[in-house]
Amino acid sequence: MEPGCYEVAPGVHRVPLQMPGDGLGAVNIYALETEDGLALIDGGWRVGTTFDEMERALLRIGRSTEQIHDIYVTHVHRDHYTFAIELRRRHGSRVHLGIAEADGLAAVSALGSNVPTDSLHELRRAGATLLADTVEVLTAAEPFHPSDWEQPDHWLTAGPVRIGRRTLDVVHTPGHTKGHMVFHDEEQEVLFSGDHVLPTITPSIGFELGDWDLPLGRYLESLTRLLERPDSQLLPAHGDPTPSVHLRVEELLAHHDRRFISMRDALVSLGPATAIAVADAVTWTRRERPFSTLDPFNQMIATCETLAHLDMLVDRGRLTVRRRDDRDVFSVV
Repeated sequence: MEPGCYEVAPGVHRVPLQMPGDGLGAVNIYALETEDGLALIDGGWRVGTTFDEMERALLRIGRSTEQIHDIYVTHVHRDHYTFAIELRRRHGSRVHLGIAEADGLAAVSALGSNVPTDSLHELRRAGATLLADTVEVLTAAEPFHPSDWEQPDHWLTAGPVRIGRRTLDVVHTPGHTKGHMVFHDEEQEVLFSGDHVLPTITPSIGFELGDWDLPLGRYLESLTRLLERPDSQLLPAHGDPTPSVHLRVEELLAHHDRRFISMRDALVSLGPATAIAVADAVTWTRRERPFSTLDPFNQMIATCETLAHLDMLVDRGRLTVRRRDDRDVFSVV
């Protein structure tokens, strides 16, 4: 998507902000017109060019960043949160974040780096010690700015929130992160899905600081709950809007069912094995890429996703697991 500002519903504009060096390419920020100015759904990733890019985009609809009075952030990952804090610093915009992200935000601030320590712990549990060491070195070298991770002005809980003349239902959808929220405008029939529902890819599961507590189970439950809500246009944080939330949710649920089967089948062939061995035995992305062709960061995401599926199969009684030399070894029941 080219940079700019695109109306996707009456009074709702999609602003794709570039994510340099990231495979996703851009993060969608949604600007909602209000009688007092603009409110945003998600803030974006603060890099050197982000402010000017946002200013140019809003100029296309006769607006400016000075008119942004509130920013509702779906979750605490840096491509959603850090530019919201920058806009507050410049213009006093109020930042809102789900209350269940409080521990994760505190952990990032306390850690003082971009090293995903809890994900590295899971990699080592998965038998991927060398990969964990590689990712640790790479992420430790990334610049970290403590001011990007300041506290929000307001902690969100599930329920209705008034934004101008709109009422959005704030829905807690854990899985991608513990405190992920989506925002549903039932009257206008649009759902701002953040990273919970994406149109062409599946979000990473459990890539955050904090305890690993069957994140895939929480994600699947959150997806299923969206089927109980009225169907709406999907306005995702990455990728193009699509007409039906329900259709994409059903596709995601079916995708994870297929992954459960493929990973269990891999274990049948391998015999007792670690999660890294299973990750290496299946293919990745829509292009069915071998694990070995992924870069270290995406190998980490793939290994943690494999571990999430295997843990769920253990929880469902389809696999067993035992500890061997500080790593988990999974077997078919």
